[in-house]
Amino acid sequence: MSKTLTSLVFLILLFPRFGANAQFSKENSGEFIFSFSEVQRMGIDIPTKMRFTLFFHAGQNMHYDFTNNFGFFSGYGIRNIGIVTEEGNTVIKRRTYSLGVPLALKLGSFNDHIYVYGGGELELFFHYKQKLYINGDKTAKLSQWFSNRTERFAPSFFAGIQFPKGINLKFKYYPRNFLNVDYRGYDFNTPVDYSDFNQTQLFYFSLSFNFKNQDLKKLYSPETGPGRIAGL
Repeated sequence: MSKTLTSLVFLILLFPRFGANAQFSKENSGEFIFSFSEVQRMGIDIPTKMRFTLFFHAGQNMHYDFTNNFGFFSGYGIRNIGIVTEEGNTVIKRRTYSLGVPLALKLGSFNDHIYVYGGGELELFFHYKQKLYINGDKTAKLSQWFSNRTERFAPSFFAGIQFPKGINLKFKYYPRNFLNVDYRGYDFNTPVDYSDFNQTQLFYFSLSFNFKNQDLKKLYSPETGPGRIAGL
């Protein structure tokens, strides 16, 4: 992951002649996340379920466009991500809030609001929660700040496409385990050893609506009228 981020920075620095003409803009966004996971414990695959979340996801990206066709962006984002396992009549939902900093290159036609992008992100997992369901009834839950049950930092890779009207589709993959295999303690009053988990990997698809700050300011302008965004 660090090599990827280093390569992105290096590529950006290869184009100093574009710096004087670079266009800067800010963009606000949220996400609808459809996440999936691969979980294996003691060599046995554990059934998982898709997890859909729309709260709380928020972020802001800073775009630097060297030309109308080439640029990069960085910023920050807060997301609610996690895994859901199902064994017989028992379902365990584990999630964390994360604070991430992305760095990505983008190629396309920025004036037409369409481009593809790809890059990496480093996320800090800062609030963890897990819930236990038996026969569909929630029987226990746990909530912790900066929990040792998950990794503290999580690198990821992502790629996506930005369409006109602010619609954005993205795929993200976390190469490292979601759970901390060094954790030993208690889950719902039962002793656990997370080293039993051979794999707890997470990936997701997301749908988001990204709008630049200048476009949001035009929502109620006399020229566009309420509820319309100029140029989109």
